[in-house]
Amino acid sequence: MENRNIIIVESGATKSDWLVLDANGNTLKRFNCPGINVSTMKGEDIGRIITGAFNEEIRDVKAESFFMYTAGVVSGEVRTAIASIVKGVSGITDTDVQDDLMGAARAVCGHNPGIAAILGTGSNACFYDGRSVNRKVYSGGFILGDEGSAATLGRLFLSDLIKGMVPGALAEEFGKEFDASYAGIVKGVYRSVSPSAYLGSIAPFVVRHASDPYVRSLLLGNFRSFIERVLLQYDTASYPVGIVGGFAWACRDWLLPLLEQNGIRVSKIIEAPIEGLCEYHLGKL
Repeated sequence: MENRNIIIVESGATKSDWLVLDANGNTLKRFNCPGINVSTMKGEDIGRIITGAFNEEIRDVKAESFFMYTAGVVSGEVRTAIASIVKGVSGITDTDVQDDLMGAARAVCGHNPGIAAILGTGSNACFYDGRSVNRKVYSGGFILGDEGSAATLGRLFLSDLIKGMVPGALAEEFGKEFDASYAGIVKGVYRSVSPSAYLGSIAPFVVRHASDPYVRSLLLGNFRSFIERVLLQYDTASYPVGIVGGFAWACRDWLLPLLEQNGIRVSKIIEAPIEGLCEYHLGKL
C-alpha cells in the first residue's frame, strides 16, 4: 500500500470536521473549523477558512489527497474553485469536492448500492448506485419539505403552541427555556438569520419529553411523514437504507421500529458521516 496521507473534510452550516489520516487509517490530526456552505457563502470567506486550516492547523502535515463534502456543490465551477484554493495553499492537486448528500451516501453505503438519507436539522435522501447519486426526491427545505427532520419537529411543535394545542404543563415548561411569546416565536421563524436552525433548536426539548403522549405522537408522525413521502418513493424492497445525522441518531429508538414496520431494511444509522467516509477512502488507497 502506498504510504500517503489524506485529508477528509465534512462540513455542515455551523462547523467543518477536518481529519488527516495516513494510509493505515491512523489519525494524524483532527480539528474543527467554521462551517462551509458554498451556495450561501462568498468565495473569499470559503478561501479564508480553507487557507486558515492549512496554515494554522496542519502546516506541518504533508498530504497527497484532499476530499471535501459540503452543502451547495452544484457545478463543476464550484469544484474547480475549491480545488484551486487547496492547490494554492497546500500544493495538493488530487482533490475531490462533493455535496453533503454524496458524503452521506459514501459514509453509509460505501461502494455498494443503497438508499442514503440525512436526518439532521434538515432532511434529504437519494439512491446511490455504489459510485454516484443518480436519483433523489427533492427535500424542499424547511418550508416545503424536510420531513422527519429536527427543524420540522420544531415547526410542528411551535405551530401547535401558538394555537394553544400543546398540553399546559409542557407549554409552561417550554416557556422556562425559550421565549414562548407569539412575538418571540414569529421573530425566531421569520426574522432570524437561519430559521431552520432556530426551528431545529426546539427539537432537543421536544425529544426530551418523548414520554408525554402528545410529544410521542408528534415525533412519530414526523418520522412517518419522512418514510411515506420520501423513503417509500425508492425501491426499499431491493435496497437497504442507511441514515446519517445527529437527529436520527438521537431518535433511533423511535425511528427504527417505524422503519421495520414499513418493511425497510436499515444498513446503519450513524451520528456523523466522517467515520464512514474514513472507511470509504481508506478502502480506495
